[in-house]
Amino acid sequence: MSFGFRKSKRSERVASLELPPGQWERAWNNLRRRDVLGRIALALLAAATICTVIRGWDPPDPCFIFRAGHTPPRDIVAAVPFTKADRVATEANRGRARGQARYVYEQDAEPLVQLRAQLRNTLAELTAAASLGELDPEIWNEFQLSLPEGAAPPSAEEQKERFLKFREAFTPQETLDRVEKAVAEVFAPFEERGLLDKLDQNLGSGNQEEIIVYPEGHPKSRQVIQVGDVLIGDGTAIRDALRRRDELSEVADRLFAWLLPKLKPTLSVNDSLTKQNMDEAEKAVGEVRIQYSAGQTLAKAGQALNKDQIDLLGLEYAAAMAHRHTGHVGQMAVRSLAVTGLIFAALVLCGIYMRYRQRGPLASLTRLLVLLSLAIAAVALARGLSTDPWHGELVPVLLFGMTMAIVYRQALALLLSGVVAIIVVLAVGQGLQEFFLLMGTTAAAILNLGHIRSRSKLIYVGMFAGAVAVLIQLSMGMIDNQPINATLFWNAAIGGLWAVAASFIMFGLLPFVERLFGVLTDLSLLELGDIAHPLLQELVRRAPSTYNHSITVGSIAEAAAESIQARGLLVRVGAYFHDIGKMLKPDYFVENQGSEENRHETLAPAMSTLVIIAHIKDGADLARQHRLPQPIIDLIAQHHGTTRVEFFYDRATERQQADPNGGEVDENTYRYPGPRPQTKEAAVLMLADAVESASRSLVDPAPARIDGLVREIAEQRLHGGQFDESGLTLRELRTIEKSLAMSLTSIYHGRIKYPEPRMA
Repeated sequence: MSFGFRKSKRSERVASLELPPGQWERAWNNLRRRDVLGRIALALLAAATICTVIRGWDPPDPCFIFRAGHTPPRDIVAAVPFTKADRVATEANRGRARGQARYVYEQDAEPLVQLRAQLRNTLAELTAAASLGELDPEIWNEFQLSLPEGAAPPSAEEQKERFLKFREAFTPQETLDRVEKAVAEVFAPFEERGLLDKLDQNLGSGNQEEIIVYPEGHPKSRQVIQVGDVLIGDGTAIRDALRRRDELSEVADRLFAWLLPKLKPTLSVNDSLTKQNMDEAEKAVGEVRIQYSAGQTLAKAGQALNKDQIDLLGLEYAAAMAHRHTGHVGQMAVRSLAVTGLIFAALVLCGIYMRYRQRGPLASLTRLLVLLSLAIAAVALARGLSTDPWHGELVPVLLFGMTMAIVYRQALALLLSGVVAIIVVLAVGQGLQEFFLLMGTTAAAILNLGHIRSRSKLIYVGMFAGAVAVLIQLSMGMIDNQPINATLFWNAAIGGLWAVAASFIMFGLLPFVERLFGVLTDLSLLELGDIAHPLLQELVRRAPSTYNHSITVGSIAEAAAESIQARGLLVRVGAYFHDIGKMLKPDYFVENQGSEENRHETLAPAMSTLVIIAHIKDGADLARQHRLPQPIIDLIAQHHGTTRVEFFYDRATERQQADPNGGEVDENTYRYPGPRPQTKEAAVLMLADAVESASRSLVDPAPARIDGLVREIAEQRLHGGQFDESGLTLRELRTIEKSLAMSLTSIYHGRIKYPEPRMA
């Protein structure tokens, strides 16, 4: 008889067996996820950005590698020919060109025109006098010639004869007109060129042979004039011009005697145009350059480098890069890909570590973007500060490492700082020595950072890191066979000072780091936990018993958190604020009712539950309104998780059982909205709050009763799944139970009853 079943073969049973995916298959499945691909693409973009920032397609500039005072172990030679500007020779040539530039003068011909008019009027007055006696003696004296040395002055008769002869040269009127015209023609070139007492040297030495002259108001109408043609001097040029005129040959000397004292300079220097002319002459001089050939020694082994030699190495590098950019584009592309690939691989390795050890940066895309942005900024700043004489690349790397240690764990901070240090070393062309300096100093700061509970902690960390930097630089300098001199110690001291400076900068940046990443340092927690905080003061005024409960919870929760190496201070400060929502309706909570009537007696269990549960939302809203940090708000929202309000749930159940016609009791109505504790600190606060409240109902708070109460509440929360998302282990839960029980026992310990005082 057959029932229709077929017996399967062994091979079919083996083939139908599906094994779980292997390691590589799981990895491939993870890589195909959209969020993973997005983060990989983000890492690739960050690697490409860093490659661009550090100019990964070019070898590092020598200005990053060498510093003044460094002693190279071997000769440094030029790889390509290049030129260097000779500043001394160029300045000398430009100085000579400036010294040969012509001064620019403005010619005002009006004084000479007026002088001719004055001469004509004087001659007219002279010809109007019939005899010497009728003429003003001063007028005739102005026409007198200087006597030869030792000669006797002329007699009165001789003066009269000379006067009449001089007067006849200008009479009749037609003759005077011809003389006036001849004088105008003599003055014409001087009215055009001008007259000058001496060259102006206000702007330094200029051309001593030629000047530039332009008519007044017409600076564009310039002409080059010989200096000898405009200098007044003894006036021989004017005298010779007068003598060359036939109409004036007999009276030329007397006319010159009258003119010479009255000749005044008509040229005035134009400083702005002269300076412009000198500047143009200076700019026209080309730069003198010194030629260096390939293979020429630029710095000798065993001799300390100076600033000029470092600048020379920079010029050689610029020439080599110009040659590289024109003919080796392929090499640049290959090097860019190699650098980008190396950085990308390092970032991916960091991501894998975070995937299995600390998912915080990967869990939030915003945090990952901020982290990568800080890494890029640190590399860019380090590259910018690496040039001589600063060499301050230690500061950005140290700031990045300290920031990561404050925000995340020390292990992750060390890993990320190591990656940034490698990239910086690659960017500046340094070797193992620079990596030891950056990583050693940063590690010293990270490992000593710990909890920042005082303002001086960062300063002490910086001083310790500075001492480590000094020791590393001295050791590396000796290993590199650098001479043990003042330069070596000075460079080491500078590194130490940079580390101390980084600690001061970090101290100023600390509030911004906390706000950017949403973290709280112990220093901020101590300030936040001040009982003078407005919210705590209002809680004391409105709900004093709730305040006392919060203080007690804070003390026992802090001890419990520290027993499992969690952040006890965060738990204590969170406990201070965890029930601030109760201040809005304090009379509905049993600790604030005292002997007054219980308000819940007149309310339905569901309504009472809504009032009780509301203190979570009200507390979170108050915290946001007063700008409390997000970790404190999270503790307020999570300290009840999704637990059930047992008292009112039981009352509702009793009423439902007493009334058969009543509806079913919805358990979800009597549960807190959550979320469940997401951190160990929130889990500790949940237990501390529950056990402290429950312990107040104990009639006989003996140690055994307290132990049992704590264990019972912890088991309820554990089986209710309240700790599933907190990362709390069973071992840590038992440790917390012991700490809470010990703290409560010390609070409720027995006391000796003192005898009552007797009446006298």
